[in-house]
Amino acid sequence: MDRKRTEDAIGRVYDEPPFFTLSTWTSAVASPSPGVRTRRLDLCSHRELMLCLKDLQGFLHKNFSELEISFSEIFSYTACRQLSQMIFAIIFFHGSEYILAVGIHGRQNVTLKSLLISKNYLLAMILSFIEYFLEVFLCPSLKEYWWVSHIGLAMVVVGEIIRKLAIITAGRSFTHLIKVYHEDHHKLVTHGVYRFVRHPGYNGFLVWAVGTQIMLCNPISTVAFAIVVWHFFAERIPYEEYFLRQFFGHEYEEYARRVPSGVPFVK
Repeated sequence: MDRKRTEDAIGRVYDEPPFFTLSTWTSAVASPSPGVRTRRLDLCSHRELMLCLKDLQGFLHKNFSELEISFSEIFSYTACRQLSQMIFAIIFFHGSEYILAVGIHGRQNVTLKSLLISKNYLLAMILSFIEYFLEVFLCPSLKEYWWVSHIGLAMVVVGEIIRKLAIITAGRSFTHLIKVYHEDHHKLVTHGVYRFVRHPGYNGFLVWAVGTQIMLCNPISTVAFAIVVWHFFAERIPYEEYFLRQFFGHEYEEYARRVPSGVPFVK
C-alpha cells in the first residue's frame, strides 16, 4: 500500500511539466521581464551615447584641424609680411603728416585733425582688414601673388613721396583744411612737384591709399578705395579751386589751364 502511494506520487511529479521548459524559455525571451528590458534600454542608450561622442570627436577634430590650418595661414610668412607692411605704412603716413604740420605751422596751430583720421577713414581701414582675414581663411592662395603685392608696395612708397614733397614744397601754404580767407603767407606755389600737377598732395594720397589695398591683394577694397577717394577729391577740388581763383585771379586761371589737377578725370 505504501509502495503504491509512493509510485503514484512519483508519477505525478514526472507527469507535471517542468518549471522551465522550451516554451517558457521562448516566452521569456519574447517577453522579457521589466528588469531585462531596462538593462537592454540602458545598453542601447549607452551605445547611442558612444556613437554620438565618437561623431562629436570626429567633428571637433576636423574643425580644429581646419582652424589650425587657418591660423597657420594667418601667421604665415606672406600674411605677416603684408600685414606688417600695411601697419608700418599707416603709422608712418599719419605720424609724418602730424610731424610736418607741427614743424611748418607750429604746435599751437596744429590739432589732432592733422593726423587725417576720420570715422569714415577708420571704417574703410577696418573693412579692408576684415576682407584680408576672410580671404586668408577662404582663399589663402589669393595672397600669394607677390608681383601684385610688390606693385602695391611701390605705389605706397611713391604716393608717400609725392605727398610729402607737396607738403614740404608748399610750406605754410599747405594746410589740411581748405582756406576760405586769404592770408598774407598764403601764396600760389607753381614750382617743384606743382609744375606737374596742381594738387600733388591729393595725387599722392590717392596713389598711397589704393596702393595699400593692392599691397594686401584685396580686390574688393582696391576698387572701393579707388572709387571713394576719387569721389572725395572730385568734389573737394572744385570747391577749393573756387577760393583759389578768388585769391589769385588770372594767375591761377593760367596755371590751371597749363597744369592738370593730378586726379584722373578731374579738370
